[in-house]
Amino acid sequence: MHYIKKLAGQTALYGLSSVVPRLLNYLLVPFHTRVFNQAEYGIITEMYAYMALLLILLTYGMETGFFRFSSKEQNSNKTYSTAFYSLLTTSTFFIVLMYFLSGPISSALGYSSNPEYIFYLAAIIGLDAFSAIPFAKLRLMNRALTFSAIKIVGVVINVFLNIFFIVICPSNPTLSNLFISSSGSLIQYVFISNLISSAAVIIILLFTSGILPTTFSFSRLKELLIYSFPLLVSGLGGTTNESFDRIFLKHLISTDKDPLYELGIYGANVKLAVLMVLFIQMYRYAVEPFFFANEGQKDSKKMYSNLLKYFVVFTLLIFMSVGLFTDVFQYLVGKEFREGLGVVPILLLANLFYGIFFNISIWYKLANKTWYGVFYTFSGAILTLILYFTLIPVIGYYGAALARLACYIFMTVLCVVGGQKHYPIPYDFKRMSLYLLAAVGLFLLGYFFSFPSKLLLYSFRVLLIFTFLLFVFFIEKISFKQILQFIKHEN
Repeated sequence: MHYIKKLAGQTALYGLSSVVPRLLNYLLVPFHTRVFNQAEYGIITEMYAYMALLLILLTYGMETGFFRFSSKEQNSNKTYSTAFYSLLTTSTFFIVLMYFLSGPISSALGYSSNPEYIFYLAAIIGLDAFSAIPFAKLRLMNRALTFSAIKIVGVVINVFLNIFFIVICPSNPTLSNLFISSSGSLIQYVFISNLISSAAVIIILLFTSGILPTTFSFSRLKELLIYSFPLLVSGLGGTTNESFDRIFLKHLISTDKDPLYELGIYGANVKLAVLMVLFIQMYRYAVEPFFFANEGQKDSKKMYSNLLKYFVVFTLLIFMSVGLFTDVFQYLVGKEFREGLGVVPILLLANLFYGIFFNISIWYKLANKTWYGVFYTFSGAILTLILYFTLIPVIGYYGAALARLACYIFMTVLCVVGGQKHYPIPYDFKRMSLYLLAAVGLFLLGYFFSFPSKLLLYSFRVLLIFTFLLFVFFIEKISFKQILQFIKHEN
């Protein structure tokens, strides 16, 4: 099982680039939910929901395509240079285009007096999309520490500038006159801070990677686009499931409620499910190159199977830990935003199934059948939209959360069926289902069972988490001695 330990180490290193920046960025959640009201935070939530969609569009599957073709050549410079200049061209074009369209778009979204929101967001998206390939090259080269350090520096700059523009400058007349516009909302400085940090990251990336690439291959670009286009289409469908809840909520919420108020509540509580997303992100950074590098090896399918099983166990531990202690995590958001805490366990489960889908979806990437990804994600997107229109007008943001959960379960089932037909991997679904049922059952017991004392309640919930862990050890026939040997093993 040495490959699991190696991946765990890589995941931990990439965790520096995901966990530390996200935790630093997470400082903005208690900060923003205390300096902005629900409606103002709703604006920020909506803008960044569009960002997720546009990032998929502007990277158009190039990251995965880069890994695919670079793993087949001794020198990846040809693929890297082609992808680099392709993204540079499209990102620049997008930023220029959005500069001229920011007025009409801001009016269409209901922010006609603030077209700068649109341009700042477009510039952030363009810079972040362009940075995808330099970051992917660092991953391919296993330069996880460099990757992490650059990510962390970017987030530190963003957090500092948020505090500087929103708190320090307004309280200091001299700084306020220099940096703060007399017209407009402080919301714009959330985007300005992000824009400056994204630009700084690009500069650091280019400095770190040395001279600019000097080659470009139209034939390689054609190969990249043919391979990556289905990933772009499926990514757009997947973004419907991931981000459109915050876009549609504003338009489908019951008319007797303030849409931006409800969106602000939901957006803040989505952030509380971030620990699951953090782990999936850092795991994805580590495992995606691993999947391609080990393709065709004798035991590769068995390795893929084991990875999914232990991934499910770990994410179920996250689900129980965060879900059972939402009354502790609630202090990460302002008091006015805590009425939506009930959606957090639902979102945690949804993110868990998204992680399972990511693991299983590797089959169509390895088999060069990427159009299956389009089918799965758009099938999920159609179900999501149906549930949005059905549930959100009735139960508000709970409908958005349930739609996301249903979508990822549906996509996972479809992907399992297709994978076992075209690229069978011996996943132990029976055992994983047993772990899922056990974790959800123990969670419900701890979530709805009450004690007069907080100490007793928390002790009981910790006991439930350890009960699940011991159950896994028992089923897997893992002893504590084996765990210690695994940790100490050097190879």
